Amino acid sequence: MPLGSEHVVVTRLPLRDEDDRPVGAIGFVLYERVDGLKPVLAKMQQLQARLQAAERELADNRRARYSLAAFLGMSAPANEIKRQARRAAQLDATVLLSGETGTGKELLAHAIHHASPRAARPFVSINAAAIPESLLEAELFGVAPGAYTGADRRGRDGKFKLADGGTLFLDEVGDMPMALQPKLLRVLQEQEIEPLGANRLLRLDVRVIAASSFDLAGRVAEGRFRADLYYRLAVLALQLPPLRARLDDLPLLVERLLEDIGARLGQGIDIDADALALLRQHHWPGNVRELRNTLERALLQSDSAQLCAAHVAAALPARLQATVLAPDAPAVPGLPAEPQAGPRPAPAVQPLAQAVLAAERQAIAAALQAHGGSKVATARALGISRAALYQKLAAHGMS
Repeated sequence: MPLGSEHVVVTRLPLRDEDDRPVGAIGFVLYERVDGLKPVLAKMQQLQARLQAAERELADNRRARYSLAAFLGMSAPANEIKRQARRAAQLDATVLLSGETGTGKELLAHAIHHASPRAARPFVSINAAAIPESLLEAELFGVAPGAYTGADRRGRDGKFKLADGGTLFLDEVGDMPMALQPKLLRVLQEQEIEPLGANRLLRLDVRVIAASSFDLAGRVAEGRFRADLYYRLAVLALQLPPLRARLDDLPLLVERLLEDIGARLGQGIDIDADALALLRQHHWPGNVRELRNTLERALLQSDSAQLCAAHVAAALPARLQATVLAPDAPAVPGLPAEPQAGPRPAPAVQPLAQAVLAAERQAIAAALQAHGGSKVATARALGISRAALYQKLAAHGMS
């Protein structure tokens, strides 16, 4: 074959897999001088450098990004959960992280892996609620070559295989379909997987950290989650405290979040004591995630880098704004005072959504009192599941 201005002799040897199917080839060029091969060699070196850079980037993405120092807080609940996390990091057992949305479950999973003997190995995460049920099995356990029409001929490794030797973080495990739960249980018990379309098992060494914002015990009682899988996941069970249970950490969290937001905007951001006092009045059902969003919305209300109570009040939910800005409410420093002279305005009509929430809270409180605080009897009387009752109690701050 011609190569530049000269002719060379080329021979090729096929490469075959275990089923004797061709998967590639090796070519040999018989050439007297290497001058004509310099462009080919340069291209090979360039491709090799790009491959190494991609491998390094992929390895960085599979490392823990947070340590326990990133879980901010000095309150008693925060110190206790960090103590439990340090203990869990050394035991190499399956961990179940429970807590409301925004409490830092993924951050704590990274921190546990970072403090464990597996820290140098991969940390792989997957959200069971974010992947369609039809694709979740392949994402978790992988696909054998040619398993189905359209499948990659080389196959594809699942998240368990990628995490071999390290940790797999399984977020929102409570949303895992019932059909896949027995396969997950087998992996936890036997440390082996069977890729989709394969006829052999693969041995693995993977530690699983699972997380759920739902009450998994309640889902077991409802028949929506396997009891044996729940007990296998909850070998070490950690309950993350909500933000309202550790309000002493609020100033530290606000300071750190404003530093992060300010770094992104290229400016320093301050907040005064009156605004902090106003933040403490909120229930924070969305926890730290909601706190960050509230601070970002407050910045939109400000023309400067100084946040005051008025900016924060405008960023808080309508229910709390109504309480803060009510004519007969105590004055909040930093907010404009209501005029005292003249006739009092007619009371504002309460929005329908707020009226429904107030009626729901009153109904739950009455049912709890009527049944002596029994959650099971209260849920039955209200015609809802116990898990739904727990979610409503948390949303109304009645836990």
